[in-house]
Amino acid sequence: MDYREFFRQFKHLSETPGIGGRIKEKPEDFIVIEVLPKNIFKSGSCLIYRLKKRNWDTMAAIKEIAKRLEIPYREIGFAGTKDRKAVTFQYISICSRNENLGDSLEIRDIELKFVGYGKRLRLGTLLGNKFRIIVRKPNFGGSSLLERIRDILSDLKEKGGFPNYFGYQRFGERRVINHEVGKLLLQGKFEDAAIKFLGEYSGDMEGDKARKNFLESRNIEKALEEFPRFLRYERAMLYRYKKTGSWKKAFAVLPNPIMRIFIHSYQSYLFNRILSRRIEEGLPLNEALVGDIICQIKNGIPLRDRTYRVTESNIEFVNEKIRGGEAMVTGPIFGYLMRKARGTPGRIEEEILEEEGISIEQFRMKSLKLMAEPGGRRELLIRPKEFRYGVLKDGSAGFKFFLPKGVYATSLLREIMKDH
Repeated sequence: MDYREFFRQFKHLSETPGIGGRIKEKPEDFIVIEVLPKNIFKSGSCLIYRLKKRNWDTMAAIKEIAKRLEIPYREIGFAGTKDRKAVTFQYISICSRNENLGDSLEIRDIELKFVGYGKRLRLGTLLGNKFRIIVRKPNFGGSSLLERIRDILSDLKEKGGFPNYFGYQRFGERRVINHEVGKLLLQGKFEDAAIKFLGEYSGDMEGDKARKNFLESRNIEKALEEFPRFLRYERAMLYRYKKTGSWKKAFAVLPNPIMRIFIHSYQSYLFNRILSRRIEEGLPLNEALVGDIICQIKNGIPLRDRTYRVTESNIEFVNEKIRGGEAMVTGPIFGYLMRKARGTPGRIEEEILEEEGISIEQFRMKSLKLMAEPGGRRELLIRPKEFRYGVLKDGSAGFKFFLPKGVYATSLLREIMKDH
């Protein structure tokens, strides 16, 4: 199953047919520029670099930079992961050195520029990202294309914004398995999770033959011979299992950001299901119901740690704040400390967990506490800032906008394109 088939289960919010087309036909069609808070540069002695990369995923780029600098990759901090098939600009920090060495590195499709000193960067310490995206080969041209985009945007504006689905990158573009691995890990089924991660294959990817052979034989020695070198995480797990005989310890060998992707992906899947269920049931996303949990909005940025419960006594006040752009309705990022909704929204959350056969307590991951997830809340709708669009000379559609951290440009474009 590829991501298009996977995403058919999640309802669109706009009922207007999309413009079609394709994104990421080449990396330059998808440009991402990270925006950091200014206080990063107000104190601290870490070296801060702007990293420009093309056709690299973030972790692979960081590991290559660390290898060239002869430092452990964990000494390189970063605020967010970025798309691989794109041209992206983001920031990294190196706190273990005082001298600027980055400008002299020569790595294909990677550029480092020293920009100053500041605090160590950690996942989540960004405000958001600016995007410049080209949609090629749309189903319409000229004025018809502009009219269709306007109709979709008008529909979404009336409903309060774009549905804030986690994008397909969270689950895997061609091997849509990250959330399935995450669920198995939550259930303590480490061997099943490892077999799925190592052995699941799509049929059209390099390394599929080795995965298929492993799935059929479970032969570790043969897998280590056959798995291509670029499958470095898979190979690391195989080596650790060969040494320890424990699939739990094999998962623990992965870099922390990679290891946590699986649980995060399952949390994202549950959030998407709840958002879609709310749309299916005709419940509003831009209006709070009794029992909802809302978050505060400041300058268009959701403050996800500032949440409030909606009650009979405060619902009118809350919905006034939502209409004024100062608050938004949230859905759950399930975890052991998550604030639960009540009423109708709470009923949906409980139904989804029951259908999945998962309990909140399982997110404590007592069998591998490195993967424990406290959870939180995430806004159901998003309103992009600085949104611009137009038709390019070749008939493609061009879009520019800013999104807060954790929001997927591909999910915004999904509503416009209706391509998946």
